[in-house]
Amino acid sequence: MASKTLAGNTGSPGSAGGTGSAGASARSPKSSLNRQGWAAGILMVLPYTIFFALFSLIPILYGFRVSFYDWSLLGDKTFIGLQNYTNLFADEEFRSNLFNTVLFTVVSVPLITGVGLLLAVLVNGIRKGQSFLRISFFMPYVLSVSVISSIWVIFLQPYTGLLNKILRGIGLAGGEIFWLADPTLAWASIVMATLWWTIGFVFVLFLAGLQDIPESFYEAAGLEGASRWQTFRYITFPSLSRVTVLVVVLQTIASFKIFGQSKLITGGGPAGATKTVVFSIYENGFQTFQMGYASAIAFVLMLVILAVSLLQTLLLRKLGE
Repeated sequence: MASKTLAGNTGSPGSAGGTGSAGASARSPKSSLNRQGWAAGILMVLPYTIFFALFSLIPILYGFRVSFYDWSLLGDKTFIGLQNYTNLFADEEFRSNLFNTVLFTVVSVPLITGVGLLLAVLVNGIRKGQSFLRISFFMPYVLSVSVISSIWVIFLQPYTGLLNKILRGIGLAGGEIFWLADPTLAWASIVMATLWWTIGFVFVLFLAGLQDIPESFYEAAGLEGASRWQTFRYITFPSLSRVTVLVVVLQTIASFKIFGQSKLITGGGPAGATKTVVFSIYENGFQTFQMGYASAIAFVLMLVILAVSLLQTLLLRKLGE
């Protein structure tokens, strides 16, 4: 009996020890797999991190440093502290260009967002030919700004342009309209060109959001007797709150950075009326070679974009709750 008990007691610790060692060996492959997963993740992210550091982060930091110098690109740099920023806020042309940029953003962002949403809602209700409409609306977005601008310059010509011919044909214009010679019409031309160019991107984002809304929501609304407007107001639009935030923030950033349309369609005219903040960066940096001053403008623009984007995100998320 004693021998059996002794044997049993001897086996008990052995089995417990065996279990502990088996548990350790079972955990070891898991930790090894975790380390391999981390290593694989780092290797996948590393190329982008290097690319971002070399071509984005380092140039940004260097540009910030340059903004404290008086530098004409080929000459020596002279440290002047905050003088570039002081000159910037006293520069009447910069204030005018900033006003133009803000005005374009205020007009274009709601227009592009609203038209994109409207097109998405209309196309989402079409069963046949939806693929064709998607491609048709998205097609201009794949073109470069130089191609878009060339098309619209030809389209807006006063005597040979198609737009004036259409307006005269339907009785909305009695004579020639000089779209690029009047400041208001020049900005309207830039807004129209930007709308036609970028609407496809916004349209696709909203269409994807619409197709993610469960059909059961609309079936329940139909059973309750909700009208189309009530369905849109209480189901469709709230369900698109995240997409709307994304679209508005992206469009705001893009609108603040407008340059190509202004440079290629109007050349900044008439009389500088369509110049923007990025236009100022281009002129000061690559025409008069005031690299420090151009860098200061770029960082002020970056801070404005960050502040506006953050404010928009917070406000739109609150409205969507």
